[in-house]
Amino acid sequence: MPDTQLFTWQALLTIGGASLLTFYIVQYTKVLIDRILQKWRVPTDLYAVLVAWIVLLAAQFAIGVQVAHDWRTYFLTFANAFLVAAAAGQIQNKSIHPPGGESTNERT
Repeated sequence: MPDTQLFTWQALLTIGGASLLTFYIVQYTKVLIDRILQKWRVPTDLYAVLVAWIVLLAAQFAIGVQVAHDWRTYFLTFANAFLVAAAAGQIQNKSIHPPGGESTNERT
């Protein structure tokens, strides 16, 4: 694998890679999803879990997982999607409230 690639399929199987891509997808598509599904008002957290699940499944299948019919692949990626979505939420939180900013309560 060339080192010049930002995302690789193997990187998307890590919590760092998957959470970063999930963060970007949710940030750029949430307003559109809210407009399309305005009757249901999908919470951002649940939308992030769905996006993370899709990212993780795509990475699993892209690296050659041959058990697409195996329920364990779907269940495990679904469980991991919650962790990835939580990490993506922390990325969101740090982008709004960076460490050392005015909103932090640090003691000197």
